[in-house]
Amino acid sequence: MRRLPRRLSYGEEATLVEHLEELRNRLIVCLIALGAAFPIAYIFHDRLVEALIELAPDDKPIITIGVAEPFTMALKVSFYASLALAFPVLVWQAWSFFAPAVQERNQRVVARFVALATLLFAGGMAFAYFVLLPRALDFLTNYDDNLYDVQIRASYFLSFVALMIFATGLIFQLPIFVLGLVRLGVLTSAQLRRNRRIGYVVLLGAAILLPTVDPVSLALEVLPLFALFELSIWLSVVLERRWQAADSRLATE
Repeated sequence: MRRLPRRLSYGEEATLVEHLEELRNRLIVCLIALGAAFPIAYIFHDRLVEALIELAPDDKPIITIGVAEPFTMALKVSFYASLALAFPVLVWQAWSFFAPAVQERNQRVVARFVALATLLFAGGMAFAYFVLLPRALDFLTNYDDNLYDVQIRASYFLSFVALMIFATGLIFQLPIFVLGLVRLGVLTSAQLRRNRRIGYVVLLGAAILLPTVDPVSLALEVLPLFALFELSIWLSVVLERRWQAADSRLATE
């Protein structure tokens, strides 16, 4: 069997076929990571489902209608959990594929960003589970409940909360994404400050695209996004000066 895909060096030339072969190999590594994580997630799928069902209000029963619904939901919840488990490998493989476009001295910095991205991903999922979803689900399931006999179908509920948790974890990587662009010279802190309002509009659009339909969850999604974006701007101001000073010292040596 071939070894794991080799990461090309900065400026190393490769043919289109070689790039496609590397991409294929990295996708295979990602699939292997998912394949290894899925059985682990499936073994504990009952605990995962129970943890998600705990988010539902106590007075609203969770029901299944379809014959295969319990089995399909076990697979779906296990799949989302396997994505979360394999996330560090997926991010590292994506970074390794694009690394040859980055100078060697910057590759170490971005590699640290990958580790921080994993921590932010976990923090985003925790925020969705403990802060966002309890309030959003309470609003949604009690809205006009005097008009309906509210019963929650398991497939819709579990799909909604699992996707919301995973998507929030991805959204919480905003500071890493912004600082990475600043470090690579794609953006500057001055551009971020000048276009702050445009950034807010883009973040609002991203929050609307998340699986939510109510103002409560939208507000709870937008507020931390705005805070993370503002934090990213001020961090970029501070770190950009340090990076420029470090680059100047390297250039004079």
